[in-house]
Amino acid sequence: MTCQICGAWLPVGAMFCGECGSSRTATVESRKRPDPRPNDTTIIARLPRQTVVISVPIPTAVSAPVRAVAVVTAAPTARTVLPAATLPTRATFVLTFSTGQRVSVRGSGLIGRKPLPQPDEMFDELIRVADADRSVSKTHLEFGQHDGEFWVSDRVSGNGTVIRRPGETAEQLEPGRRYVLPRGTRVEIADHSFSVA
Repeated sequence: MTCQICGAWLPVGAMFCGECGSSRTATVESRKRPDPRPNDTTIIARLPRQTVVISVPIPTAVSAPVRAVAVVTAAPTARTVLPAATLPTRATFVLTFSTGQRVSVRGSGLIGRKPLPQPDEMFDELIRVADADRSVSKTHLEFGQHDGEFWVSDRVSGNGTVIRRPGETAEQLEPGRRYVLPRGTRVEIADHSFSVA
């Protein structure tokens, strides 16, 4: 007897083909049945990331020697030396959470129960919020700064994000869109919150 799938010879009493592993009774038609398992993956369409290009003028004449500063570019071991004059200035913002946690930030980052960047993303800070009730998403919010202003963007979180700027009404964030926040703004992430100072 031969295998009906690959044509290999089957010894007497064999239940499976030694070449392709098919059942002795398998046919080409029986192998073409659709997969009966349900599709349990939901794809969430994410908005494209906004690319911000910041141009820094290069001085034509330098009267004094420029001090070199090491800047981490891609990985902690890869370093590039740039003149100090070309580094963008970053303001320091203090985030005070309802959990009692207080974090000073100067660059970009993610906030959540267990924030994790995508493989093509790099952030300066990953801030974990202790949330036993799991109302905060694992990667709930992204933040950064542009021209010395602090901004936040909801990362398609399960319970959403609400901001309360000083003297204004509450505003629900649209996922993927950046919102500039002045100091004194309160940001509500599910059952928790933080203030920007």
